[in-house]
Amino acid sequence: MIPSDATVSVWLQLLDNAVLAWALIACGLAQLSKLIVELILYRRWRPAVLLETGGMPSSHSALVTGAAAGLGWVMGFDSPGFALAATVAFVVMYDASGVRRAAGFTAARVNLLPAEAWPTPPENLLKESLGHSRMQVLVGSLFGPAVALPGLVFVGSPLHLTQLLGLSLG
Repeated sequence: MIPSDATVSVWLQLLDNAVLAWALIACGLAQLSKLIVELILYRRWRPAVLLETGGMPSSHSALVTGAAAGLGWVMGFDSPGFALAATVAFVVMYDASGVRRAAGFTAARVNLLPAEAWPTPPENLLKESLGHSRMQVLVGSLFGPAVALPGLVFVGSPLHLTQLLGLSLG
């Protein structure tokens, strides 16, 4: 099936969205850095950390602060778009260091209960690493703009990058 002009146009618009691209890159690099932190602090190679929640730094915080900073840069830090993005970022970071972290602590306590405490013992333990410490959230929140803003300023969107490299996407 040959894609329609409208479908191609949507993909080109997505590839031209530098704010989205750099926020996602900040999130991905934050998640990748967890592997490096695991190597340095615990001296173990554990690629599973790439798919886990929790840990240093918070990739969710990097994502939302990267997007908020990018929106502020592109639309202006006085724009309603930046205000909305910053508000969502605060909610996500509060949730990561508060509600999700408390749920992880609760899971750890539940996992300590003896099998006799259950009518039917659970087959698996509850996931305990759900949230983040305030330091993990802080580092993630600084990581996002530190990646997104230079990317926006010096590189631009993925579409712009491919044009700079002389590649054709349609």
